[in-house]
Amino acid sequence: MLEIRFHGRGGQGAVTSVELFAISAIAEGKYAQGFPSFGPERRGAPVVAFLRISDKPVKIRSKIYNPDVVVILDPSLVDVANPTFGLKKGGIIVLNTAKSHSDLGGAFKGYKVAIVDAYKIAMEEMGVNIVNTTMLGSLIKATDVIRLKSIEEPVRERFGRLAEKNISALKRAYKETIIKEL
Repeated sequence: MLEIRFHGRGGQGAVTSVELFAISAIAEGKYAQGFPSFGPERRGAPVVAFLRISDKPVKIRSKIYNPDVVVILDPSLVDVANPTFGLKKGGIIVLNTAKSHSDLGGAFKGYKVAIVDAYKIAMEEMGVNIVNTTMLGSLIKATDVIRLKSIEEPVRERFGRLAEKNISALKRAYKETIIKEL
């Protein structure tokens, strides 16, 4: 089972990301479970969402405390929310950042880090800095848990006339994601 924890801010689409990824995994014949962790959050407040994908039915019904993968939609959360807490040794970090791997310092040592400038891609492809679908392209490249093609139909169903821009951003992020062991 692959356990993924998403860290974002209210309004960035972390919950939508989890839903789209889960639907795509199920369409490929896998089992998936996705859910948010909500309190009295408001737009801009830190938000966490959880995703499990497996070849067998998922029977666990708890938050993910020791994820295999952490997806960080907003790079400012690295300093304020400790998003890598509990990440398994050798785990994967998918990070939205304009920084290079060498600029990250030692904070992510021992992890595989996938970086992409999702804000830039989202602005150029969609005209907004909402990075949820953009980051899904990076997550697919970093984990290879689903095929890139599998997410296109769920994105079309969810976003309607805006779907093609989202798919463009997703595919571009897939291509531009750089992955290194730190």
